[in-house]
Amino acid sequence: MEAPRLERKLVAILAADVEGYSRHMERDEAATLATLSAHRAIVDELVNSHNGRITGTAGDSVLAEFASVVEAVDCAVRIQDALASANDALPEEHRLRFRIGINVGDVMVKDGDIFGDGVNIAARLETLAMPGGICISRDVRDHVRKMARFAFEDLGEQSVKNIEQPIRAFRVRLRDGPSAVES
Repeated sequence: MEAPRLERKLVAILAADVEGYSRHMERDEAATLATLSAHRAIVDELVNSHNGRITGTAGDSVLAEFASVVEAVDCAVRIQDALASANDALPEEHRLRFRIGINVGDVMVKDGDIFGDGVNIAARLETLAMPGGICISRDVRDHVRKMARFAFEDLGEQSVKNIEQPIRAFRVRLRDGPSAVES
């Protein structure tokens, strides 16, 4: 029997998770879950307002797709700014800081979920991001490099888990004022 043909599309992929989530849960499950829920409401609203679609969540992670690379990066910066403001109102031990990775790639779609190397690379870029930061692939940087509001720190070729070829990674910074992407 032949497998059904999968839908494929080219999208910008945003992968995010909370740095040290297990440690936070071990220390105070109820407070961590309450903060995560409040932060996720912010993330969900911003993804939606930037014409993105959340395709998966598990625990503290979020996977979203965008038709526009510019929208994905702009959304990530706004997420980090909004979460930094939300964290300012919390005691240090209750602050949750997301790390965000963004890649652009061809993905397979099955039952609304996205799969493929593009997703895996976005997830690996997320692990390279600083808490409260954004790490992007060279392809993403190439799409947004002419936008005056972003600057990039070249992290060089990065070898990451389960990806054969090194990934050229960049840290996103705002051109004016302090970086919105790290403490």
